[in-house]
Amino acid sequence: MSDAATRSGLVTLAGRPNVGKSTLLNRLVGQKISITSSRAQTTRHRLLGIKSTDHTQIVYVDTPGLHADNKGVMNRHMNRVAGASLQGVDCIVLMIAASGWTKQDEYPLQLVVKQGIPVILVINKLDQLKDRSKLLPLMELSNRKAEFAEIVPVSARTGANADDLENVILKHLPHQPFLYPADQISDRGERFLASELIREQIFRGFQQEVPYATAVSIEQFKRTKGALHIDATIWVEKEGQKPILIGKDGQRLKTVGSRARLAMQKLFGAKVHLHLWVKVREGWSDSARALHSLGYSDET
Repeated sequence: MSDAATRSGLVTLAGRPNVGKSTLLNRLVGQKISITSSRAQTTRHRLLGIKSTDHTQIVYVDTPGLHADNKGVMNRHMNRVAGASLQGVDCIVLMIAASGWTKQDEYPLQLVVKQGIPVILVINKLDQLKDRSKLLPLMELSNRKAEFAEIVPVSARTGANADDLENVILKHLPHQPFLYPADQISDRGERFLASELIREQIFRGFQQEVPYATAVSIEQFKRTKGALHIDATIWVEKEGQKPILIGKDGQRLKTVGSRARLAMQKLFGAKVHLHLWVKVREGWSDSARALHSLGYSDET
């Protein structure tokens, strides 16, 4: 196949925390590879989702939410990862919610318009917009804020207009060979994906500060006779968080493990034996050394 017959390129999904970037990535790729929850800053890492057809390959870059708060080592890490992901790509998809522009949206907007590459504005959560007559004024306001290549309203949750968005993105990708093998769907390995699926269940199952105080490390990941044997440690920052996570008679931890195991079996297509432990590592999220040891590199 000649280069002129194929299009491929990198597309960063950007926006404030909890605007639906990971949900949209999973929708566009057609498979769950990025974890989601209703809580802000669920995504901590840069992750590629790769969508290939016969003649096109779109490499989506999912990133942590961009936010002006730079307090704490973890926040600075996530902002560096997200900011670096805006560079060296072919276009950027900036996401806002259909409820309208917020103060939190202004910081990502300022960063993306500085890049000098096409920016497609996605107005997400269309399914939550009760009065559709508000959509046109929002699009007109958006056009006054910046010179967007195009504006596309979508619902990442239901898939409404996702195909239209993909067609718009393809117009901004160069004619060149595929960047990754056609059967590859992510740049992340199974150990990473397993740790993220455990963290997802913590974000979905716990309130207050507990999800933000947790990190997951995979101690063993072994295949034997068609089954996966996975041992993982959930790290918390304070002794008081450990009993909250474990629950009475270990029930809350069992629920996390059961739900994560089912998600892994669906993703990996194999039976999974999962064992979880909870350990304390004081102040890990505010230590650069601890973050690095737990897999939080700059990922630029």
